[in-house]
Amino acid sequence: MKSIQWKPLLINLLIPLAAGGLSGFLTKEHTSAFQNVRQPPLSPPDFLFPIVWTILFILMGISAYLIYTAESDQTQKALVLYGIQLAVNFIWPLIYFNLQNYLFAFILIILLWVLILAMILSFYQIDRTAAFLQIPYLCWVTFAAYLNCGVWILNR
Repeated sequence: MKSIQWKPLLINLLIPLAAGGLSGFLTKEHTSAFQNVRQPPLSPPDFLFPIVWTILFILMGISAYLIYTAESDQTQKALVLYGIQLAVNFIWPLIYFNLQNYLFAFILIILLWVLILAMILSFYQIDRTAAFLQIPYLCWVTFAAYLNCGVWILNR
């Protein structure tokens, strides 16, 4: 078992947490208007979202760290894919909350889902643990896609 490289671990944790935090900050003013939007069945309470996303961003950071420190010729490709999905993840709430363009947000979250799946498959070739740490993220985005689609359908 190799020793923990603390600086890369902290950087890899900070990247998704900062992206999520900034996205949350940029959408904060627009989430109150979202209270008046019709919600689909199974919509969780609002307080749950930041808790779940924080956990997912921590898992993303640990997973990215495992890939970053892996000795593989596929590491760079996998981390580029990770960066692209993180960028789409960052943009989605801006489209969903700030612009309230639920159809475009739904298309974007489907793209995000595909990118997460591709990232998991890419990570799996390098480090299985890193890939498995992303499965809760894929599950949550699947659920978020259902919620997004429901909001779009109920509020057209």
